[in-house]
Amino acid sequence: MANYKYQVKDPAGKVQSGVLASESLESAAAVLRGQGLKIVNLVPAHSGIDRDQLITRLKELNSGKPKTSHVLDFTTQLAVMMRAGINLRAALEGIAEQTEHPGFRKILYQLKADVESGKQFSDALARYPKLFGKMYINMVRASEMSGSFSDMLDRIAEYIAQEMETRRMVVGAAIYPAVIALMAVVVTVFLLVFVLPRFYVVFEGKEDILPWATKFLMALSDFVVTNKWYLLIGVGVVAASFFAFAKTELGGFFFDKIKLKIPVLKGMFRALYISRSLQTMGQLINAGVPMLDTIAITGDISGNRLYKGMWKSVYSSVKQGKKVTAPLRKTKLLPMSVVQMIAAGEDSGKLGEVLDEVSAYYQKRLRETIKTVTGLIEPIMIIVMGAVVGFIAMAIILPIFKMSAVVK
Repeated sequence: MANYKYQVKDPAGKVQSGVLASESLESAAAVLRGQGLKIVNLVPAHSGIDRDQLITRLKELNSGKPKTSHVLDFTTQLAVMMRAGINLRAALEGIAEQTEHPGFRKILYQLKADVESGKQFSDALARYPKLFGKMYINMVRASEMSGSFSDMLDRIAEYIAQEMETRRMVVGAAIYPAVIALMAVVVTVFLLVFVLPRFYVVFEGKEDILPWATKFLMALSDFVVTNKWYLLIGVGVVAASFFAFAKTELGGFFFDKIKLKIPVLKGMFRALYISRSLQTMGQLINAGVPMLDTIAITGDISGNRLYKGMWKSVYSSVKQGKKVTAPLRKTKLLPMSVVQMIAAGEDSGKLGEVLDEVSAYYQKRLRETIKTVTGLIEPIMIIVMGAVVGFIAMAIILPIFKMSAVVK
């Protein structure tokens, strides 16, 4: 059971307020209506929080800009309130009162003010395109025309949740090998700078019996120690140049192209871009968003400049009165089987349903690919790291054994 703060009007028009315990917001609304009361506002009652929750919320307050998770929570709560029969203005006010993030709370109050001034909710959301995104705004706009607002909010929330989960899986798969590689570099530098120089005294004057590996590592260690500041500056300059280039249009296109060619990762990225594009397109079509707007938004959300270019060509084709699949048949970014299914959906008038099914398949394929990639990369990185550390260890140990044999 949870507590809900309510504000209602009785049949005489008198305003009453209080707290009601109920299983859910919908059941609380049903109880109040059953008493002949008109709901003005109904929100979860603020309750005490434990130490861990307090720390989490304090971190959230200092987290800067609102995050996707805030938008997801807001959308879910708004959908529930709309189904409960609470008017939009009261729902926005209620959610804003419960929102801990100051920046997002300010945005919600602005949305409420815009709605009160007579603006459509979609137009109010359009003030914050970076936070809510074109897809969110257009789906809300379509629902305002069709009258299926709460159902559309549920679909938007489901879409956002899936996107967050997909992003988490992909980032996790990409970060893991990067962390292992960084550990290998740190261990190697530590051995070269702090461990190997300690053996210089032991190996001094015995260069003729040292293996080539030891000589190589001693020379490398000496170079790193002597030029450490130049190397640090050089690494910093290279890293800064790399990130600066990646932010340019040319650099972004280059790296987007590379992602689709990396032997182990290309299948994962391909499944990601296909599932994201088709899921977005299917959701927008089913929401009743115009086709040209749907294609433009799909290109923006695809996440890869090559796929964005593909959807631009589709946009131009459809604008000329041609079918969606006309330019898709010429691209290698989508499997021909996918193009054929899109064509079948287009011909049958069930394109949205077909896109939902295909995107669901690629979502499943993406999860399987991520598991495969993680399973492949983990042993490979461990072997590489072990080989590097083992090579350095053997380069140190072998000459010691040789010197012991010479002494005997």
